[in-house]
Amino acid sequence: MKKILFNLVVVLLLGFGLLTLFLSTSVIFDFFGIREKEGNYVLFIVWANFLSSLLYLFSVYGLFSNKIWAYKPLALSTLILIITFIGFMFYIQSGGIHESKTIGAMVFRTTMSL
Repeated sequence: MKKILFNLVVVLLLGFGLLTLFLSTSVIFDFFGIREKEGNYVLFIVWANFLSSLLYLFSVYGLFSNKIWAYKPLALSTLILIITFIGFMFYIQSGGIHESKTIGAMVFRTTMSL
């Protein structure tokens, strides 16, 4: 049962990492018209998500390979997202244009990294 739960978590992290990689690169490079659909996106948030997606995938590799360092990329991703979220709060306070869904998405993503 413990192995099944571990594999489920790793597969979910893999899916989340791949989805994040697809969406962030689609916004950065304007693939498939996703940039327009995202509305008022904040570019430094998108770049933080892109970096996190790579760290998620690196961590998945480490988890499947039973590497000792496998949780370090997740810790680094969490740190990046927390710093980005703090910067985002300053951005909002200074009147920066953003989508309100970005706040919830950042909270969700940071929680997923924990």
